[in-house]
Amino acid sequence: MKLHKIMITVLATIFATASATACFAGAWTAKQNTFYDKLAFNYYYSGRTFDKDGHSEATPNGGTFRDYNISNYFEFGLLDNLTVINSLAYKWLENDNDFSNSDGYGLGDVDLGLRYKLLDSEKAGIISTQLLVKIPGGYDKDDPLPLGNGQYDLEAKLLYGRSLYPWIPGYFNVELGYRWRFEDPSDEVRYLIEFGVDVTKSIFTRAKLDGIYSMDNGERTDSSGNPTTTNNFDLGKLDLTLGYKITPAWGVEVSYVPAIYGQNTAAGATYTLGIYCKTP
Repeated sequence: MKLHKIMITVLATIFATASATACFAGAWTAKQNTFYDKLAFNYYYSGRTFDKDGHSEATPNGGTFRDYNISNYFEFGLLDNLTVINSLAYKWLENDNDFSNSDGYGLGDVDLGLRYKLLDSEKAGIISTQLLVKIPGGYDKDDPLPLGNGQYDLEAKLLYGRSLYPWIPGYFNVELGYRWRFEDPSDEVRYLIEFGVDVTKSIFTRAKLDGIYSMDNGERTDSSGNPTTTNNFDLGKLDLTLGYKITPAWGVEVSYVPAIYGQNTAAGATYTLGIYCKTP
């Protein structure tokens, strides 16, 4: 049933999506000595939960979960075909219900990665591979409200990107990867489909289907106070973004990212305001 729901959503996204963005990441690598950096404020709220059968229901006991965070995503071209990636966030969490409340704050998990371009063809598109390591942040996973799972992950991914010029001023990108999780949580299949379009010379938009499919091989007990870091969960998010290019080097973006399907995890949405700068 999980695969059936995922395939329906993927096909619906492909044929119903009419938007995306001016892309720097995806399968593309940054040219040598060029960079891209995005600083964003993100607000996540959830008052609902996906149960083990994938149904969305109100969180028991009037529970609500909030994650306020400031994130930074950075890419730098070591070579024309090799890009280094870094992502981190400082978080403030709140988890409340009718009987208790808890909070936590600090540096969350840190991602470090490399993307290597395997093929760059005007007709065939771009194929890249990516290796990423997730490093636990400066928190204790046994905190009443931990900022993450407190363990290392290793992810390998294959990416394919294609410009849609000259038909339309846009692109699409597809990603498929596997994440090994070294302690209690289950391994995961990660997948993404992305479309981007320049609406005008200054305005762009994009849409992503960003998914996690659990291999269900992790510890079954979910004792963490953080409903977004359960040990065996599926999750599909729809990322809708609208951006404005202030100059060739600077721009702003607003995003709405709701969870549209899942199992054994919170069913919330993220609202984002970001500013980016890059090598023109």
